[in-house]
Amino acid sequence: MDVDALHADVLAWYDEHARELPWRGVAATPWSVMVSEFMLQQTPVVRVLPVHAVWMEAWPTPAHLAAVPTGEAVRAWGRLGYPRRALRLHAAATAIVERHGGEVPASYDELLALPGIGDYTAAAIASFAYGRRHVVLDTNVRRVLARAVGGDEFPARSVMRSERDVAAALLPDEPADAATWNVGLMELGALVCSAANPACGRCPLEDRCAWVAAGRPAYDGPPRRAQAWAGTDRQCRGRLLGAVRDADGPVHTSTLDAAWADADQRERCLASLVADGLLARVGPESWALP
Repeated sequence: MDVDALHADVLAWYDEHARELPWRGVAATPWSVMVSEFMLQQTPVVRVLPVHAVWMEAWPTPAHLAAVPTGEAVRAWGRLGYPRRALRLHAAATAIVERHGGEVPASYDELLALPGIGDYTAAAIASFAYGRRHVVLDTNVRRVLARAVGGDEFPARSVMRSERDVAAALLPDEPADAATWNVGLMELGALVCSAANPACGRCPLEDRCAWVAAGRPAYDGPPRRAQAWAGTDRQCRGRLLGAVRDADGPVHTSTLDAAWADADQRERCLASLVADGLLARVGPESWALP
């Protein structure tokens, strides 16, 4: 494979087709990038955009967020889902204030040491906020590389060492190009090389894609199960948390009873929300955000 041509195709396509997003471009602060990376985990851009705007207006720096109770972060998280991300972002903001003078660190190792930040998020922030050279493997990037380079419709369910080695070998040498390459692959996976209906005719890599050359063979790995939602504890927790989040003050137990009918499941999920730090019992029969 002609790696230089591969880089040129992706970088040129991104230069022409990149969406204008508030966490991209010269005006975006590292904190804006960091907030977006937390919010975009398992959540589409269209849902993140309004919440990110509200969040950045309320807390334009880590110090602003660290100064408010965790319950305010949970409330502002709204209906993005996986609300523990709000708690982790609050904890990371507090650590940034305590350890880094309120400035989001630029190094991968310092980012990785923050609460709630793993390999992907540390690499993404270092790359997108500071132009550092790191392998950034999100779902979209992994799918593009699996198809274009590996000839497979989908990557393995978890990141393999061989997959990371391929991504590292393809990373441009120049840090600025590497950062753009990362976000370009991500954008290509989001807009063209999608999971369900890839638009190969619009892809800049169609002529050099191993999956297309092989006739677009169907995925034959382990079953890719869709995540259940209706009736699950996740749905129950979301209903209960939403009932408290949408209230002006503490809510009575009767409000939670109305939000979810199954008493055993409701009590189990209430206990888990308290254990996770997302809800607090503030009276014998009343609940509030922490």
